[in-house]
Amino acid sequence: MIVLRDLGRVDYAPTYAAMQAFSAERQADTPDELWICEHPPVFTQGLAGREDHLLAPGDIPVVQTNRGGQVTYHGPGQVVAYPLIDLQRAGYFVKEFVYRIEEAVIRTLDLFGVTGHRVAGAPGIYVRLDDPGSHALLPQRPQRKVPGQPLEEPDFHGLGKISALGIKVSRHCTYHGVALNVAMDLQPFERINPCGYQGLRTVDLSTIGIPASRDEVAQVLSQKLCALLSP
Repeated sequence: MIVLRDLGRVDYAPTYAAMQAFSAERQADTPDELWICEHPPVFTQGLAGREDHLLAPGDIPVVQTNRGGQVTYHGPGQVVAYPLIDLQRAGYFVKEFVYRIEEAVIRTLDLFGVTGHRVAGAPGIYVRLDDPGSHALLPQRPQRKVPGQPLEEPDFHGLGKISALGIKVSRHCTYHGVALNVAMDLQPFERINPCGYQGLRTVDLSTIGIPASRDEVAQVLSQKLCALLSP
C-alpha cells in the first residue's frame, strides 16, 4: 500500500530536504509514500546539470539537487509527484520504475484526450504539437536496438514536452519524481535549455487546448501512480 500525501503548494528546498530525511530514516517496514504538490517558481539542477543550460534565470532561484538529469522548471499550475518507493520490496528495478511512472503520465493524459509519447534517449513524456490526440506511433519512439548500433540523438521534431522526470535511488529507495504541466506560465522554460536540450519546446495541457484544472489532473495522476507503482 502506498500512503498518499497532498502537500499543497510548498517551497522546493524544504520539500527536497524532507524527501532526503524520509529516505535516510526509513526502515524495512516503513510504508511507501507518494507526495503530490506544487512549487512556487524555481529552477532545479540535476547532478549532470551544466551552467550553460541556465540561459537567463533572472529572479527565479536555482536549487542544486542530487537527482538525475539536467535543469528543469517548477511553478504554479504544475502537478509534481514524488514517489518514495522501496524498490527491493516492490520487486522491480529502476528501469521498470521509470517506465511505470511514464506509463502513469500517459494514462493520465489519455483520460483528458491527449496521447503521450516516449522519445528514444530522452526520459519524460511528449505530445504531438499538430495533433495532441493522435495515436499514430512516433518514428522517434524507443525501439529495439541492433547490437553495436550507436545511440542516436533524441529527435523532438514536431513535439512538445509536457512531463519531465528525474529520480534518485539511495539504498534501493527512490525520491524526486515527475512533473506534469497543466496550466502554467511557460515563459520561464524559455530561460533554460529544458532538460539540457536547446530549442526543446515545453507545453502544458492548457496550451494544447485542454481546459483541465490542476487539481483534476493531480487526482488522476495520483490514482495512476499508486496503482502502477504498487508491488
